[in-house]
Amino acid sequence: MKKQVFILLLFALSYSGQLSAQETPIWELEEVVVSDTRIRRYAEGHKVTELKDSTIQRNGTFLTSLLAFNSNIYFKENGLGMVSSPAFRGTNASHTAVIWNGININSQMNGQVDFNTINPFNYSSVGIRSGGGSVQFGTGAIGGSVHLNNDLRFEKHFDQQVFMGYGSFDTRNANYNQSFGTGKWSTNFGVNYAGSNNNYRYLESDDRNRNGEFENINLNFNSGYILSDKQVLRLYHQSFLGDRNLSGTLVAPGRSRYKDNHYRTQVEWGRLGEKATSKVKLAHLHEEFKFFENRDSDIFSDGRVTTLLARYSLDVELSKVFRLNSFLEYNHFKGKGSSFDNPERNDASVTAVLKHAVSKKMTYNLSLRQDFSSDFSNPMVFSLDGIYKFSDRYGLQINASRNFRMPTFNDLYWQPGGNLDLVPERSYQIDLGHRLQFGGFSFNLNSYYIRTEDMIRWLPNTQGLWSPTNVDQVQIYGLEGELGVTYPIHKKQQIDFKANYSYTVSEDRETNEQLIYVPFHRGNASLAYRISHFAVFYQHLYTGEVSIIGGSLESYQVANAGITYSPNTKGKLQYSVGCTVNNLFNTYYENIALRPMPNRNIQTQLIVNF
Repeated sequence: MKKQVFILLLFALSYSGQLSAQETPIWELEEVVVSDTRIRRYAEGHKVTELKDSTIQRNGTFLTSLLAFNSNIYFKENGLGMVSSPAFRGTNASHTAVIWNGININSQMNGQVDFNTINPFNYSSVGIRSGGGSVQFGTGAIGGSVHLNNDLRFEKHFDQQVFMGYGSFDTRNANYNQSFGTGKWSTNFGVNYAGSNNNYRYLESDDRNRNGEFENINLNFNSGYILSDKQVLRLYHQSFLGDRNLSGTLVAPGRSRYKDNHYRTQVEWGRLGEKATSKVKLAHLHEEFKFFENRDSDIFSDGRVTTLLARYSLDVELSKVFRLNSFLEYNHFKGKGSSFDNPERNDASVTAVLKHAVSKKMTYNLSLRQDFSSDFSNPMVFSLDGIYKFSDRYGLQINASRNFRMPTFNDLYWQPGGNLDLVPERSYQIDLGHRLQFGGFSFNLNSYYIRTEDMIRWLPNTQGLWSPTNVDQVQIYGLEGELGVTYPIHKKQQIDFKANYSYTVSEDRETNEQLIYVPFHRGNASLAYRISHFAVFYQHLYTGEVSIIGGSLESYQVANAGITYSPNTKGKLQYSVGCTVNNLFNTYYENIALRPMPNRNIQTQLIVNF
């Protein structure tokens, strides 16, 4: 396998050299500034949503709250700051890929990303790509993918921002971000702190949330240097240091503690031209955890995985109507832990994406990917997506794909219970979307069908131990609606309204029963009004009834409201003060069974730009 990959890489490098000789020194600005162009350039048939800065500031402490109130993704959350996992289009948490500046950062231990370990203030944009994406983004991208991008501004500037927040339950937030550019250099740096005693009282009870304290620090550093009129060098780094107690349930008080650290670094060299762009990316990812059954004890279980990644990509404009994006990727994974010894795995993949602009009205992408693994065979996956624009206002989108998910180290090697006989999950899906946009009005309506085979589930075996097996055959279908309205009343007044709704059926094909923790109905809406120096907003979230083991959880509705004041200032200095009331109507609700969520609470904030 290594020999085949080397030969393919050598061929690609030699081909890019021939193309580069024909290039002229004309910059493609998007390639220089944007960390990952695939979500924008090769996604005509997919619904892609990008969240703005103002939206991030309203729900920006954790990625969970940002997406829960502003997207169709449903989250299972053990409480404020606790473990949070997504269910995108009725799929499992490991079926949502998180893409950090172009690379998949899902855990090699459990296949997921804890969305309460990510602070969206650290990123230039947060994108949501609905539907299967295994061809471009690898294992796990079945329900969809979330994209965290750090764009680089090379024009001359020097900007700084300080964010400070304090609120109920002794919740503290502090963020500092800096960005500067010189024309050839671009750098942005961010550091964030979040902590809370998290000791809210349970409504309808005299008890309170105990053992819920948490603290974490996020560090981001990104830099780029223009080497010549054809070459650019970029560096991205992100560190997370987390320390949290794990709160208990209504019937089992918590006393455990969990520490997890994540270190991610990637370096990318790019050669850009009028007709072709080639890139070499090298990345080092490291994740580790320590679990203390008793927070006051020094005894713990642990695990860690280090990933080394190398990728070569070539993006070529073959003609005025054809464009080809191909890349080769190699990954080496090495783990060590108290429950899975010292596993290792080597993976490689070859991918090609052909874009064809048939006319001004019709564009489609045809994609193929083959993965090779030292542990098991992987299916070839494919994707076909496109759009037909009936007019400037209305377009019909369609995409169909085959996707997959590899078993994780925990699935294979966890002791006791790991299963070395697992095979990758396979999934087929089709998605039809309607896109309507004119002026300040936008509307998207998508219907989809997903069929998954060999889904991996942890179930009790004949010895009474929990063990993963390829047992489930699942079908998922549903509707998603997304509405956006921006209405400027006056030069100093504006109304923004956004709403999302999803209807999801996710059922076991043998029993025809809805999978646990997947609501049939879910929706959210937000209304923001700005007048002169003031801005107010209201958010509303509805989550329908969900099935759980042995019963169900009732539906619930939660609302937030806030106000911000931004006075006129002279020069570059700008600041705003704000206050947000979360759970405005003091609703009792459980997102996970027997784990009450926070009651009404207040958060204040100060943002200074200079």
